[in-house]
Amino acid sequence: MSDRLIDGYDLVIFDLDGVVYLIDQPIPGAVEAIARLHEAGVPVAYATNNASRRAADVAALLTGMGIPATPEEVLTSAGASAAVLADRLPAGATVLVVGADALRAEIEAVGLTVVSKAEDRPAAVAQGYGPAVGWADLAEASVAIRAGAMWLATNTDKTLPSPRGPLPGNGSLVAALRHALGRDPDVIVGKPAPALFTTAAERVGATKALVVGDRLDTDLEGAVRAGMDGLLVLTGVHTVEDLRNAPAEQKATFVAPDLSGLFAPAVKADDYKA
Repeated sequence: MSDRLIDGYDLVIFDLDGVVYLIDQPIPGAVEAIARLHEAGVPVAYATNNASRRAADVAALLTGMGIPATPEEVLTSAGASAAVLADRLPAGATVLVVGADALRAEIEAVGLTVVSKAEDRPAAVAQGYGPAVGWADLAEASVAIRAGAMWLATNTDKTLPSPRGPLPGNGSLVAALRHALGRDPDVIVGKPAPALFTTAAERVGATKALVVGDRLDTDLEGAVRAGMDGLLVLTGVHTVEDLRNAPAEQKATFVAPDLSGLFAPAVKADDYKA
C-alpha cells in the first residue's frame, strides 16, 4: 500500500498564481509534478480567482510552460461570474465591467451587453482584476451602483503573488468601492465560494478531490466549504505561521513546501515542521 499523499484522491484541483506559476513563470518543480500526475492518469483541474484571462488563454499559458492543459480543465472567476449574471439578468441586459478584456469577453459570450459608463444605466456592475483598472473605472462603477445596479465581484483576494512579493489584488480595489459606498458587493463569485471546486469535480465525476492552494482565505477556506481536503503549499502568499493563526474554517488538511509534497507521505497541518 502506497503512502503517497496523492494516492488517496481521484482529482487534484490546483490554484494557479503562487502554486503553479508566478505571473507567467512556472514555480520550480511544478511542471515536473503535474507531469507525474498525467503519467499516473490522475485527473487535474485548475481553479483561479484571477479574472484577467479566459479559460482558453490560461490553458494556452500552461501549455506554453510545458504543462499540457485544455480549456475544459480550467475554471476561472470570470467565466463563473458571467454564468451568474446570465442566470440573474435577461438576455441582452447591460453590464458595466471594471476589469480586464477577458471578463468583458466572458460576459459578452453569455449574451449580455458590456458598457463602460454609468450613463448607460447598466443593470449590473461586474468588478474583476485588471492591471489597467484606475480611478475613472471605479468612479463609473460607484455612480452605477448608487443608481441601483447590482454589484458583482469576481473575487476579493487582497493580494496576488508576484516575483517582487504580494501586489494589490481585486479585493483591494473592491475595498476602495466598499469604503466609498459603505456596503459590500451583492455577489462575490470566486473562492472561497465552493462553486469552482464542486464544478471541477462534477466535470470528471470525482468523488475524492484534493485542493492545492497557497492562500488560506480563498483556496483552503473554499476547500473546507466544498467538503474537500486541502493542501497548503508554501510557494505563494501564506506561511506555516499564518496557518497556525488561522480560524478553523481556513485550516488546511495538509502542508508541503511545494508540489513535490503530492508524492511524499501526507503531513498533517498540525504536524508540519518548517
